[in-house]
Amino acid sequence: MSLISLIKSTFASLKANPLRTGLASLGIVIGISSVIIVYAAGEGVRGLINGQVEAFGTNLIETEIKIPSAKQGVAGAQEMGAAMATGAQVTTLKIEDMVAIDKIENISQSYAGTYAQEPVSYGNEMYKTFIWGASANYINIDNGEVVEGRFYTEDEDKSLAQVVVIGTKIKEKLFGESDAIGKYIKIRKSKYRVIGVMKERGVYMGMLDFDDMLYIPVKTAIKKILGVNHVLFLFHEVIDMSIVNETVEEIRQVMRVQHGISDLSKEDFRVTSMAEAMDMLDTIMGALELLLLAIVAISLIVGGVGIMNIMYATVSEREFEIGLRKSIGATNSDIIRQFLLEAIFKTTIGGILGVFFGVGFSYLIAIGARGKGLDWVFSVPLEAYVVSFGFSVFFGLVFGVLPAKKAANLNPVEALRTKQ
Repeated sequence: MSLISLIKSTFASLKANPLRTGLASLGIVIGISSVIIVYAAGEGVRGLINGQVEAFGTNLIETEIKIPSAKQGVAGAQEMGAAMATGAQVTTLKIEDMVAIDKIENISQSYAGTYAQEPVSYGNEMYKTFIWGASANYINIDNGEVVEGRFYTEDEDKSLAQVVVIGTKIKEKLFGESDAIGKYIKIRKSKYRVIGVMKERGVYMGMLDFDDMLYIPVKTAIKKILGVNHVLFLFHEVIDMSIVNETVEEIRQVMRVQHGISDLSKEDFRVTSMAEAMDMLDTIMGALELLLLAIVAISLIVGGVGIMNIMYATVSEREFEIGLRKSIGATNSDIIRQFLLEAIFKTTIGGILGVFFGVGFSYLIAIGARGKGLDWVFSVPLEAYVVSFGFSVFFGLVFGVLPAKKAANLNPVEALRTKQ
């Protein structure tokens, strides 16, 4: 039987029962739609993270506190978070560490930082917000911009000046349309003069709302608000990114000297470049995609089993046709090819519809994300289409083999005795 005749015969049998063909393909449609959505969502999240990290600055290295027993990388971050949730503290990271690190040749400037949540008030208005204590260099390193007034100076930081720069949401909540510059707000019953308003910036990583933050000199924050003598993190701006890994190691060496550490297992700090952090996030995203694709594969297997059951039913209904074809010269190979082709066509149709619906849902997700203020890019990588097509053909082939063999093994004499 020629390939063209085989294809015509396959299409004729599929058109003879379109409802059954549609139901057989439904599981594949759902599975392939999910494959497309997983890939598109992964690309959207990657684009969002990369865009926000680039806006924050890719030429940065962070030094942060770490419980000595905590590991490096993702596992260490999880361990650190769990330990801090139970009240564990690391109080050894100091502003003096930043001063020492600034002497490294490949570091242009740094800032020290801490944070807290505190209620702030103006008149009868009270608002609980995120306080970001940072060195005066923060404004230069973080690509922030002041639209009203000014940012605080290094002298104001050194003198523990009670001045603040506020985000647009805080200004709107406390002052409405009136001018905020020069007015005093209260934090823990102490007055702080508003000297600037930051430009609207949005949410970072879906967690940190820059517009709902109050910026304050780091020394003022740790001494007058938190009552401590340590910071939580340092950020360093790198001059030459081609030697960023060497610079990370130099920072580690400086920190070990600063903290008197000779045993590496007792390090109370973690040093991470933004490039390393992005690689780490990409690894996490890749693992998550694989997990989701494994779950999606289950739905595809269920769809494949549905295809197989319907193909078995089709073979039983078409025994007379199979017997007739074999009696006029059709070989077992011809029968196997026809039923395999039918199964593959059914899964391929499901795959095409799945891609169509998957792309549509992914586009709606992108619109919804952008509506929430996220810089979400709609993108479906070529790999997603290749995987979808591959899955469609593969599951048609795998779950069509047994019904096709059953059809080929029918005795033509016995098959002709059955009714059409």
